[in-house]
Amino acid sequence: MKTGKIISTGSYYPEKILTNADLEKTVETTDEWITERTGIKERRISAETQCASDLACEAAKSALKNSGISADELDMIIVATVTGDMQLPSTACVLQDKLGASNAVAFDINAACSGFIFSLSVANSFIKAGSHKNILVVGVECLSKFTDWEDRTTCVLFGDGAGAVIIQPSDDESGILSTDIHSDGKYAELLCVPAGGSKMPPSEDTLKNRDHYIKMRGNEVFKIAVKTLENLVTDTLKKNNVDPSQLSLLIPHQANMRIIQATAARLNLPMDRVFVNIEKYGNTSAASVAIALDEAVRTGRIKRGDHVLLEAFGAGLTWASALIKW
Repeated sequence: MKTGKIISTGSYYPEKILTNADLEKTVETTDEWITERTGIKERRISAETQCASDLACEAAKSALKNSGISADELDMIIVATVTGDMQLPSTACVLQDKLGASNAVAFDINAACSGFIFSLSVANSFIKAGSHKNILVVGVECLSKFTDWEDRTTCVLFGDGAGAVIIQPSDDESGILSTDIHSDGKYAELLCVPAGGSKMPPSEDTLKNRDHYIKMRGNEVFKIAVKTLENLVTDTLKKNNVDPSQLSLLIPHQANMRIIQATAARLNLPMDRVFVNIEKYGNTSAASVAIALDEAVRTGRIKRGDHVLLEAFGAGLTWASALIKW
């Protein structure tokens, strides 16, 4: 049974940069306050005319170019997002058309910030089953369009972007060694967009009450995330008989610098073996790990034979990891 192997990566982020100094002019906050609590200095904001499929298309084109295969060779497209173009159809179907990938089945996965790793896990299962051999996985978000720019506790956190990978069956010992995906719905209301679904359809009241924007009980999410991720990364390595000292690079979800540091400390992993770009992009949810992975590849932080651990935690609540031998 062949496992899946990431043969190429790609990413895209909008041109517009929103800095902490810019936010100081619109809400009651400071660069020092944001940086100290999150590690974020700036984030990318999509143009009014850009939607999730536009960002995903650019990242996908980059990954395809780096892979050497064409769009019509793809047999599956999985898009991880919570900010898709429309409620229906799936953003993956829209992306399929934009790429001209007429031979690919396409669908979305909603697991919030863990979505990209959930999608890797699903793609790897299809590879192992032998039913598909060229799979495009994209993590993409336009969170700025669902951010309450009057809420100083959340508007400083989020940004827009997309990351993509092409997965094929591995012909050697490299590839995805394992994926672990988890959920706990009893914490669903800690991080959510209350309105817009069947529970609270759009109405004059939901618009007036700003219920279509991201709501988060940050302190509670932070406490659960730290403990959960510490256990997750330890268990993942143990399950694969990989000692933390053998780990070449940890690529965490870029949500909060303090969470990233706490996870690294649990592994006794020096920060020079942890990939961090949160200061440039903020929290891009499902796109976060995908963008970081592409940047790590492009800057030479990952080499053949390296053990790379991806991990994320998000709304649902969901959490996930993927251990890869590059």
